[in-house]
Amino acid sequence: MRFPLGDWIDDHADCRYHLGSSGMAGSIRHPRPTAAEVGRAREIDLRDRLAGMLRVDARRVFLAAGATSANATVLHFLARRARTSERRCRVKFPEYPPLYGTAAYLGLPPTDGDGRAAVALVSQPRNPEGRRWSWSELEDWAETARHLVIDETFREFSGRASLASRGRARTWITGSFTKFFGADDLRVGYAVVPETEIEEFERYVGLVTDSLPKYSIAGALACLDALPRLRAEVRQITDRNIAVLRARLPAPALAAPLYFDRVDGVPGDEVARRGLAASVLVCPGSLFGDPSGVRVCLTRRSFPRDFAAYLGVRERLLDRPIRRNRAADRSIRARPPRGASGRARAAPA
Repeated sequence: MRFPLGDWIDDHADCRYHLGSSGMAGSIRHPRPTAAEVGRAREIDLRDRLAGMLRVDARRVFLAAGATSANATVLHFLARRARTSERRCRVKFPEYPPLYGTAAYLGLPPTDGDGRAAVALVSQPRNPEGRRWSWSELEDWAETARHLVIDETFREFSGRASLASRGRARTWITGSFTKFFGADDLRVGYAVVPETEIEEFERYVGLVTDSLPKYSIAGALACLDALPRLRAEVRQITDRNIAVLRARLPAPALAAPLYFDRVDGVPGDEVARRGLAASVLVCPGSLFGDPSGVRVCLTRRSFPRDFAAYLGVRERLLDRPIRRNRAADRSIRARPPRGASGRARAAPA
């Protein structure tokens, strides 16, 4: 067992209609490094490249074995310094469960209310909602929290610059290569720490983390080299899929290929259960702390077919057909994008 969301996806990965995996693995192929590239791969080179992409001082960038590892390391570092009066984390549900689950395990139980908190935790764009908050929304929401941790695992989908470049004091940024790049096999993530925390955090990570494998470092560098090509492939798939979604459901503007669907008062667990009966995989919102809906992922090339099967489940639950948005229909490409295809690997986020 890893954690309930990952287990849910893995346990039902054989569903015919798969709307559970949130990354691009199986829909695109990220570049593999050559033996020579692996041989000369260095962590400092990857840190420098990431710093340039994120527009920050390279000293602020620390590598990790994925965003989950980066989040856990940051939260453990912060939890040990939390004051007794603020031993809680602020969360806006629905939210990615390892964020608040790890904080709770470290003695910072989640709250969605006001008041002092050791840390405010948020994914940007939001997992599972796909929405991106404005900077003013973030600042207002996190105002009374001592630290703000922003998981930018899905940032590349939005095409926006990292919030790390704003240089806000006590703001921590994490990211990964597993979603946009589809590089689950590389296991590379990172944390960007405030300038005032560089020296102490460096001492801490030297005690609790190891160096990344050279293959993972070389693979991440190859992904950054291929970013323009990968961006075009990902946009072709996700833009088409978002158009398909918005032709049938009143979805807001999405900054990532994720959608949290609430089915007119039907509990999300019931929607997910009915989906499984029809071999349709979606993720129940109860796994994200909000049982009112389900997460629908828009990352697969087979999304139009899979989503049509989900709509059939939805219509049977509501006992009425879903009207089509004809204007949106006309914006959808008639044929699926060309390129690599295949079953997407189950991923935990």
